[in-house]
Amino acid sequence: MSAPAYEACSPARQPRSLSPPPLWVARRAGTAWLRRKAVQPWVAEACGGRRSIRVVTVFGDVCAAIQEQMAETATPGVAVAVLQDGEEQAAGFGVTSTENPLDVTPDTLFQIGSITKTFTGTAAMVLVERGELDLDAPVRTYLPDVKLADADVAERVTTRHLLTHTGGWEGDHFDDFGSGDDALARMVESLASIPQLTPLGEIWSYNNAGFYLAGRVIEVVTQSVYERAIQELLLGPLGLANTFFFPEDVMTRRFAVGHHRSEEGVPPVARPWPIGRAHHAAGALASSVRELVRWGRFHMSDGEGVLSRASLDEMQRSQLHVGSIFDDIGITWAIAVRNGRRLIAHGGGTNGQIAFFGFLPDEGAVLTVLTNHQRGGEVVNAAAEAFGIRDPERTAVDLDPSEYLGAYTSALADVELEREDGRVRLVYTPKGGFPQKDSPPMPGPPPAPVAFYAPDRLFVPEGPLKGTEAEFLRDANGRIAWFRFGGRTMAPR
Repeated sequence: MSAPAYEACSPARQPRSLSPPPLWVARRAGTAWLRRKAVQPWVAEACGGRRSIRVVTVFGDVCAAIQEQMAETATPGVAVAVLQDGEEQAAGFGVTSTENPLDVTPDTLFQIGSITKTFTGTAAMVLVERGELDLDAPVRTYLPDVKLADADVAERVTTRHLLTHTGGWEGDHFDDFGSGDDALARMVESLASIPQLTPLGEIWSYNNAGFYLAGRVIEVVTQSVYERAIQELLLGPLGLANTFFFPEDVMTRRFAVGHHRSEEGVPPVARPWPIGRAHHAAGALASSVRELVRWGRFHMSDGEGVLSRASLDEMQRSQLHVGSIFDDIGITWAIAVRNGRRLIAHGGGTNGQIAFFGFLPDEGAVLTVLTNHQRGGEVVNAAAEAFGIRDPERTAVDLDPSEYLGAYTSALADVELEREDGRVRLVYTPKGGFPQKDSPPMPGPPPAPVAFYAPDRLFVPEGPLKGTEAEFLRDANGRIAWFRFGGRTMAPR
């Protein structure tokens, strides 16, 4: 599943030196709450051997940036891997849990959240190639009884809409329907109660619920439960033997738990850990950085007999221009150009875990970063900048913000734009409802100053939300209809 807005990934750091400093995870009142740790031997080993100077330098910069931000954000543990010039390097820093600490290694399993959506989309493309699924046929071709709040949308929505977040209904719906094989089918039945927000196919707005429906299409087409379908279509053929959906598979291996922000003391462990089975198609996989590099190699390959290069290219082709956060949406993938480099990427956020996976198809390069803290997005930002895929620099322009001020609301959070001391600031207030329907609100970030870089577009120039971008969407009459923040369309209230 996607991280709430303030956890979103937005590269915004400077490259660091090759030599990583010793790791301080965090300090409280001048006393380390986790023992000071030098870089683990397996990290140094990963950096050794016959490596090109460029690869070692880039990886060293990435590792140093991660360590600095771990100390700044009190992130307990991070794993990172880089593929560049055909050479793969991986490292782990810190610990899996503040309560039951084990060293993080490159094989430690983290929840990868919404990166799972790329597996759902890729599996759908396998079925397309087999002639069993048409992305542009109405979903009712496969699920004739599906009902949505808008009857016309239910009649016309296609799998392509689902895989590009353009269905238009409220996307953050996290009801729990138990752990049985019927959980996803029951979830899809519940979608009839979710309000339609924007016209079908016209506006990109992050939609977890659309992937429940896509997962159910895969179940019906394959006549199998979703998890078995992904195993048989992708995980097995690609040799991804340490990527799992179910907690009982994860818990027998070294794995990370999430942590929430804490103004004082040790970051508390985030509970619950498991992702509800009805949500699996949107964001339930646990994996390692090594496995994700393998996933990146596949998506830059000839398809390895699993999928044709033409289908992989179709996934990485623009399906709709987005224009903020990233440039375009492909079939599940975010597409952007960063520092002149074409980036294909996806992030993920679960309860206290933030993940990033991106590849540069023109260079054969991959970066993946997995973290176990609510502020892990800041660690990701630093790593991405050190890797050379920073977001564009924004310059503030002088404009009257009066028409933008006010409150905006979505299923998971409220945002208020207000003036204070001559500046505009953004106050983000989580409502709860993630990762389960009755989950209490996560701790919110501090209020953030914002500035406009163009009419209807703003950014956060400093602080924990630095680099976050948002925009206002207008209706046919030129009135502000939506505030898109963290990928979600938020209604004025």
